[in-house]
Amino acid sequence: MTKLEKFQTILTLLKSLSADYIDRLISILSNEQLVNPKSVLDYVNNERFAEGWVCPVCESKHIVRNGHRPKNNAQRFLCRDCGKSFTANTNSISSGTRKNMLVWKKYIECMMNGFSVRKTAQICEIHRNTAFAWRHKVLDALQFMQNDVSLSGIVEADETFFPVSYKGNHKNSKTFVMPREPHHRGHSIKKKGLSDEQVCVPCAVNRKGKSIAKVGKLGKVSFNCIDIILGNQIISNSTLCTDKEQAYRKFSREHNLQLIQLETGKSKRGIYNIQHINSYHSILKSFMYGFKGVSTKYLNNYLVWNNLVNYADETYKEKMSIFLSYVMCKSIKIRYKDIPKRPPLPVVV
Repeated sequence: MTKLEKFQTILTLLKSLSADYIDRLISILSNEQLVNPKSVLDYVNNERFAEGWVCPVCESKHIVRNGHRPKNNAQRFLCRDCGKSFTANTNSISSGTRKNMLVWKKYIECMMNGFSVRKTAQICEIHRNTAFAWRHKVLDALQFMQNDVSLSGIVEADETFFPVSYKGNHKNSKTFVMPREPHHRGHSIKKKGLSDEQVCVPCAVNRKGKSIAKVGKLGKVSFNCIDIILGNQIISNSTLCTDKEQAYRKFSREHNLQLIQLETGKSKRGIYNIQHINSYHSILKSFMYGFKGVSTKYLNNYLVWNNLVNYADETYKEKMSIFLSYVMCKSIKIRYKDIPKRPPLPVVV
């Protein structure tokens, strides 16, 4: 290929990308939005303790200063109630990190754009294994945000399905036994209809851009599955719009919801419809397709990732701010070696 042909190929590729996508990529690479880089410890200290010192172990506010760490001169604190000593980023995803906020902001912005682990690692100049570990640390923290979501008003609910994937569970593992014959990802499902080869994901959205989605069970949806995932997150007296699935009838009675069920092939009845949940499923499937197969044990993390990045109503900058400040300051302890040890099927029923 000549230099001219190479140039024409690159030009054609750039034309195929949206202007918004190119602007975001340039922003990340040029650090346009990443001014005043400082240490992670300073950032977390300012954000986490903005309303006063709080123990990350027992959440007590009976805190006193307790000297400094010799290695980095970080301020140490002592909880008078539980007796634990800690620093500003104890029990956070940044605990033990050697990277500054410039790298973390780059990383979060890469996640906002749905970049792959390899592309993110290249942009942030970190190892791909580090990029993978950070991804699931960030998304584990984000799970707590979804747990606080409450849906009210007109709520649309429906389930979607993903093929069960044991990607990342190796045959030489001492704890995992493959329950079926191994095959390449993308292999067609052998059993017809809804079977234990597919994992059911109940989803719900409202008209304000809030959404909930979580792995439920293998095969067809059930009342128990819906109840465990959505029961505490849809406010009583709301209106629930679904298809004709019978499990939603019992669910609506148990939780004092007005139920509107639409006939198969009809997605609208006046102001009531299931077009939003259908759109949500379409966005979710498109998002998942970009990762070329997600292991079922990590599926919940990708669901909550999609909910914030692709469905929430906030602007890009607002999402970025929420993403960064929430996950960096959330009290959660995750060790890298524990990430691959998660159950291969995180079902709740």
